[in-house]
Amino acid sequence: MIDRQRIEPFSKLELLAKQVVEGFITGLHKSPFHGFSVEFAEHRIYNNGESTKHIDWKLFAKTDKLFVKRYEEETNLRCQIIIDTSQSMLFPLETAKEKPLNKLSFSVYAAAALIELLKHQRDAIGLTLFDSEIQKHFPAKSNPTQQKIMYSELENLLEQKTLTEVSTTESAKALSQLAEIIHKRSLVVIFSDMFENQSQLDDLFSSLQHLKYKKHDVILFHVTDKKMELDFEFENRPYHFIDIETKEEIKLNPTQVKEMYLQKINEYTEALKLKCGQYSIDFIEADINKGFDAVLQAYLVKRNALLKLR
Repeated sequence: MIDRQRIEPFSKLELLAKQVVEGFITGLHKSPFHGFSVEFAEHRIYNNGESTKHIDWKLFAKTDKLFVKRYEEETNLRCQIIIDTSQSMLFPLETAKEKPLNKLSFSVYAAAALIELLKHQRDAIGLTLFDSEIQKHFPAKSNPTQQKIMYSELENLLEQKTLTEVSTTESAKALSQLAEIIHKRSLVVIFSDMFENQSQLDDLFSSLQHLKYKKHDVILFHVTDKKMELDFEFENRPYHFIDIETKEEIKLNPTQVKEMYLQKINEYTEALKLKCGQYSIDFIEADINKGFDAVLQAYLVKRNALLKLR
C-alpha cells in the first residue's frame, strides 16, 4: 500500500499517479483494458480478384450481388471516468486532529492512477464530475492539455469541498444524462457510494441499464467505508449523527438500530450487485480502508487474468 504520509510533502497528484502505475505495470503482462477491435462501417461492391474473406453472403442471398463488409479499425480505447462529488462522498469527515482518506479522495486518487495508466496506453480519456447533476464534463480525448486540466480538476476536489456546502446525490439523473452525451462506445468507470433516495432506486437501475444499452463497457467502483457504513461498527454508547447531505440530526445509541440498519443496507447492496450482474456491469467493492492502490490493483490483476482466458 502507498504510504501517503511519505509522498504527499513532495509530490502532486500526477506524480503520485505515475508512481502507483509503475507498480501496476510491472505486475501486468498485458493491458487490462483494450480497444473494441473493429466495428462494421458499411458495404462496398466486391472487386474481382480480391479476397472473399469479408463478402457478406447473407446479403448476396438477398440481392444476388457481391458486397464486401468494410470495418472501422478502433485500436485505442475511449474511457470516461465518472466521479460522484456529492456531500456523502466526504465521509469520514476531516477533524482537527487528522485528515483521513475519505470516499471522495479515495476516488480522486484512483481516478488519477487510471488516467496515468490509460495515458501509458495512449488511450482517449475523459472525466465527468456529478452530484445532483453533471457539474463538469470532459469528453474522452488523448490530448495532453486536457489531461493536465483533468489532473487540476481532481486536485481541486481534494481541497474545495466543505461540510457547509449542500450537495445531494442524484446518480440516476446524472448517469442517464451521460448515457446520452457519450456518443461513442466507451469504457465507463464510475466511482460512487451510490447513496440514492430509496424512492429513486428503480430510476438508478434504469440509468445503469441505459449505459449498457448504449453498448458501453461499465465498471462500478462502489466506494464505501465498510467498517462504519456497511458493518456499522460503532461503540455501545450514545452518538450524535448528522446527515452530511440533508444536515438532519439525530441522537441515539447505534445498538438500538444496528439490526434494522444492517438489514436495509444489505438488501440495497445485494440488489445493486444483482442488477449489475444482470446488466454485465463489473461491480467492485471499494473499501477506502484498504487503500485506493490496493483496491485498484486487485481489480486490474483480476481483469487481466480474465482477458487471458478469452
